Amino acid sequence: MTAAQADTSAELEIDRPSVTDGASLWRIARDSKALDLNSSYSYLLWCRDFAATSAVARDGHGQPVGFVTGYVRPDRPRTLLVWQVAVDEAYRGRGVAAALLDGLVARTSGEHRITAVETTITPGNTGSERLFTSFAARHGAGVEREVLFDTRLFPDGPHDPEVLYRIGPLSL
Repeated sequence: MTAAQADTSAELEIDRPSVTDGASLWRIARDSKALDLNSSYSYLLWCRDFAATSAVARDGHGQPVGFVTGYVRPDRPRTLLVWQVAVDEAYRGRGVAAALLDGLVARTSGEHRITAVETTITPGNTGSERLFTSFAARHGAGVEREVLFDTRLFPDGPHDPEVLYRIGPLSL
């Protein structure tokens, strides 16, 4: 853990999202300018149906300032798929994303015996690449990469390919 993460842990609370957090998560995702923005409805559903495999960082007033959404893969019940990670601009560069990811994986490992993490990253998203490769290093895990969804599979216009990162086995 870096000094920034240690400072972040002291000032932020990391817990499960609730439905009332859905609008804030949507706004954080929208303002990130890096994520594919889903409908506001999907963030409400995510906070209801996947709260156990997601996490939110709250400031001292209880307001969400970052989140990570994920789910346990049905066909690989010891694998956590991380869907989105986003942090409010005012809190970036302070280790919030790393603290969220570490906290979520620690919690889901205890509840679901998670041994691997998967995520997809578009080429050139260096922030996400750094986040997940440093996560793997902190947890003594290897990283395998392969294109999961090629550009031509996306029906809604030009979209970069989504590269699957498989991280594991984890040393927790």
